[in-house]
Amino acid sequence: MHLLSIDSLSDDQIATILDEGERWFSYNRQPRRNDHRLDGLTIVNAFFENSTRTLLSFEIAANRLGAQVVTMQVEHSSIKKGETLEDTARTLNAMRPDILVIRHSVSGAPASVAAIMDCPVINAGDGVGEHPTQALLDAATIRQHFGRIEGLKIAVCGDLKHSRVARSNALLLKRLGADLRMAGPESLIPSSMEAMQIDEAVEGADVVMMLRVQRERLEEDLGDAPGEYLSRYGLTEDRFAQTAEGAVVMHPGPINRGVEIEGSLADHPTRSLIVRQVEMGVAVRMACLDLLTASRLN
Repeated sequence: MHLLSIDSLSDDQIATILDEGERWFSYNRQPRRNDHRLDGLTIVNAFFENSTRTLLSFEIAANRLGAQVVTMQVEHSSIKKGETLEDTARTLNAMRPDILVIRHSVSGAPASVAAIMDCPVINAGDGVGEHPTQALLDAATIRQHFGRIEGLKIAVCGDLKHSRVARSNALLLKRLGADLRMAGPESLIPSSMEAMQIDEAVEGADVVMMLRVQRERLEEDLGDAPGEYLSRYGLTEDRFAQTAEGAVVMHPGPINRGVEIEGSLADHPTRSLIVRQVEMGVAVRMACLDLLTASRLN
């Protein structure tokens, strides 16, 4: 079993990850967090793109479950000498890891690696493809806060064209019964996606999930003046005032304050779930590692 996309998971597997994620969330707030169920297993992290939240949360998750964790130093690897990704996968496979976690700038790269590996592979983000564990932690965070997902109005706003987070969330949150609203600048909406204006998406929403503008992936610069993106497409205090009573703000990070979201909303003590998402990320990834190793060992 691999975790390459949301559609690679059954409904029962999604329910298990969300339930176990909440359990591990509580466990992680204990003074001592040293479960040993993955003793003797080796988790390899191969991140070909920069990461803070995802990489560290996988490392912490594996350590708390008792696994041996190895993070591949890509900048010092033979990739820099011209080795192909497939040959790198064959090399890693020969070392017999128990799970490989991979992030790559090329869409579909984790699936190519999974075809070679004898162990489960987790997609930690591939190009503009998917980021399934981010969507799972987002869903777990929403469910923990509201007690449900079904029927909630959830607006996902920003650079939809380049966001693997948006793609995975669209697949997962719809499966879980959310009323999903997608919004962004016209040039940053994929042709295959139905989207609306941000003011329409945010009005009456229970959850507003903002996305970073991925300028490093843009073919042409947006040409926006300072503050222009925020006023036209970002989450301002005035826009947030149009949401439902008790609405919350989310963001997968990293945040560009003053671009896609006002800093006061990102830091709001009761309405922002952004830090909670990070905390839930460790818990949900513990659930994913436990599920995949169980499927391998049983």
